[in-house]
Amino acid sequence: MWKVKRMNTARIVVLGIAVCAGGVAAYLASGSDTRQQQVAASPQMETVDVLVARADIPMGHTVAPADMHWQSWPAASASSSFIRRSDRPEALSQAVGSIARSPFLAGEPIRDTKLVKGDGSGFMAAILPTGMRAVSTEISPETGAGGFILPNDKVDVILTKRDKMTSRGGVGELINSETILANIRVLAIDQTIGEKDGQKVVVGKTATLELRPEQAEMLTRARQAGTLSLALRSLADAAQPGTAPDSDGKTNSMNVVRFGVPMTMTTRK
Repeated sequence: MWKVKRMNTARIVVLGIAVCAGGVAAYLASGSDTRQQQVAASPQMETVDVLVARADIPMGHTVAPADMHWQSWPAASASSSFIRRSDRPEALSQAVGSIARSPFLAGEPIRDTKLVKGDGSGFMAAILPTGMRAVSTEISPETGAGGFILPNDKVDVILTKRDKMTSRGGVGELINSETILANIRVLAIDQTIGEKDGQKVVVGKTATLELRPEQAEMLTRARQAGTLSLALRSLADAAQPGTAPDSDGKTNSMNVVRFGVPMTMTTRK
């Protein structure tokens, strides 16, 4: 008799465990279905096709079809200046042959403001901003910061000239140095318009500067008056307004710095 009772108790225990296991399985299954429904109900991110640079495009480079491609971009973060395939499906072929006025990094969206059609003109004329002029001046390692000035750097132009002076002891000279232009962008050193193969020094004979018309006239006059030197500005200073008229189209107060060094030459009577 006790054996029958024991078997009934075991069956009840096994049946209870089975019921509990079934309940747990049903609960987990219902939770999984709920999560799947939530995932299925979540909205998909809206994207647009944007024209981007396939690889780095240096300044002055003539854009080829292999330099660009369409890439999906989140619609919410796509600027109005980006070129979208939905608005301009032929933009890729239309951009071919344009000249990069500024460098592009790989994956950077292509913008019309950084491209210009050469139309047979030289690349320097194409990359010059509107209203600016390219003027060259002679440099040497001594007057060009030892060759550490690279294209796209900002410099100050210093004029050094000799002024005659008379004194009680005879005739002498006074050497004056003054900063005539500040925060000027260097377009090229000789024929180099960008950093090439990671070079850190460019020793050239001429530097081409980006100037406004009145600054170009000032530089031309100064070149006839004395010796010109380029002083390299730090990156932090280059981002700030200059102390003299700079090349960004803004007018800043002129603060000419002069250093006079007298050199007395006694003349015989």
